[in-house]
Amino acid sequence: MKLLTPDPGLLIWTLIAFLAVFYILAKMAWPAIIKGLKDRETSIADAIATAEKVKGEMAALKNENEALMAQAREERAILIKEAKEAADKMVSDAKDKAKAEYDRIVADAQQAITQQKNAALTDVKNQVGALVIEVSEKILRRELSNKGEQEKYIKDLAEGVKLN
Repeated sequence: MKLLTPDPGLLIWTLIAFLAVFYILAKMAWPAIIKGLKDRETSIADAIATAEKVKGEMAALKNENEALMAQAREERAILIKEAKEAADKMVSDAKDKAKAEYDRIVADAQQAITQQKNAALTDVKNQVGALVIEVSEKILRRELSNKGEQEKYIKDLAEGVKLN
């Protein structure tokens, strides 16, 4: 039972030791501990405030990034539209040039064909004229070689002239 009932002197010395340690801790350790806790609380509050600020900035940057992306999409669509229009214009211009060149080539070919046709007709006429002259010359030689036939031919011509 001695263990359960402490000696009064032991209680007093234990109390004095406790109060001495309590006093030393209260004067020296607790202000440092409280100061450390307050510093930690302040740094945590600052970190939370900084995190909230960064979170707000990130949200603003995200919104700005989305706006820039939307603007870039619009510019891309405009550029694609302009490029398509330019390509269509180039194709149309090329078609127009090709049609004009085709028309010019066809006109030149038709003109060349007409010229060659006229040249061929002139050549045929010249050949026919030469053949007619040659045939006429041969006929006249045959008819004029005989004196009797000549006189008969002259009479026929004279009668033909008088009748007309």
